[in-house]
Amino acid sequence: MADPTTLAASAQKALEASDYPQAISLYTQALSLNPVAADWYLNRSISHQRSASYSSALADAELAVHLFHQRGQRAKIGAAQLRRGIALQKLGKLGDADFCYKKAEKMVEGKDKTTVESWRAMLNQAMEKLEIDDPRREVMCEEIPGVVVPKAVKQEKKVEVREEKGKQKEGEEVKKVVPTPTPAAAAPVAAVPSSTGAIAPGGKVRHEWYQTNEDVVLTLYVKNVPKDKATIDIHDTSLSISFPLATGTDFIFDLDPFWAAIDVSNSSYKILGTKVEVKLRKSEPGRKWADLEGSHTAPAASVSVAPKPATESKPVYPSSSKTGSKDWDKLAADLTKKSEKKEGEDGEGEDGYDSDEADPVNGFFKKLYKDADEDTRRAMMKSFTESGGTALSTNWAEVGSKKVEISPPDGMTAKSWNE
Repeated sequence: MADPTTLAASAQKALEASDYPQAISLYTQALSLNPVAADWYLNRSISHQRSASYSSALADAELAVHLFHQRGQRAKIGAAQLRRGIALQKLGKLGDADFCYKKAEKMVEGKDKTTVESWRAMLNQAMEKLEIDDPRREVMCEEIPGVVVPKAVKQEKKVEVREEKGKQKEGEEVKKVVPTPTPAAAAPVAAVPSSTGAIAPGGKVRHEWYQTNEDVVLTLYVKNVPKDKATIDIHDTSLSISFPLATGTDFIFDLDPFWAAIDVSNSSYKILGTKVEVKLRKSEPGRKWADLEGSHTAPAASVSVAPKPATESKPVYPSSSKTGSKDWDKLAADLTKKSEKKEGEDGEGEDGYDSDEADPVNGFFKKLYKDADEDTRRAMMKSFTESGGTALSTNWAEVGSKKVEISPPDGMTAKSWNE
């Protein structure tokens, strides 16, 4: 008898290894046996999202919100609302996505909060391009979705079968154990591929890319791709490619987000006898891409981290964030650690910081400041300058009308330069 906890543990490993089809399959098996495991719906939603199955990702995220709400797990409700918002944004329901992000922002902490801010920044850029009466701005969803949680299914059922044999004594009974097939979970999600039905990006297909001043060209070297069964979706910040291979498996290649935005209307692809070629037109001609994929981190300001005092304890610098102060030393360590990851490793995915700088911390702040709006830049520079590098704010409405006080870390004393 399969153990749902064991299946879920294997699914988690597959998710961490970026084998999303395998993760989806294993989580589906686990949920068929324990359909009230909210964390498994949340992780399957992430797997669906990274496989570009956004409707399925939304269905799982809404189940997770519903179940976490029943248990009163505030932080996890926020994490599920975040996933719900991402799926809605990918489906073009921008008003609903913004509604979910606002709910998530009040509940999450740590890297989930950074992720919410990143996705909201991208969402705001998209909504600025919409007309005021565009239907995509409408908010139709409810805070707690009204979903029906599936029932658990029995894994195995014993059925008695009476058989007769030539030499069998009259009245003698023969019993067979006939296993009843295990159905898939009744969750409202799209059909799930089997564990061998798809492979992770780059598993069996070699790919390479190059760039010119105007274009980024991606080539997948694979023969005889059936044009009628291939799906290539090009968006301004993402690309999704899928097609069946001769081996019977499906190839899935997903880039989300790009290193920089592209011009979809002037992008194109070709399916040839020996390769698939995708030409992405840069929205900023002349800008050099350091990689195909970028990060979901939102832009803010380019400032320096305040120096540490000569003590064993690590300072926690004051911040205007509603969640409290931030440990910038820990952030620096996390960024450095991220920069040392091997290419292809995948963790959470949305909060990684990519930079063309040798120092990942400086690269992080440079990237934040570069694309930030004017109010964000002013808030960051004003708060950092007036506080002597001890506070950092991105909220101009909060710091624009008052002086930001110097707030040294515990154990330190603020002094003027002539003291």
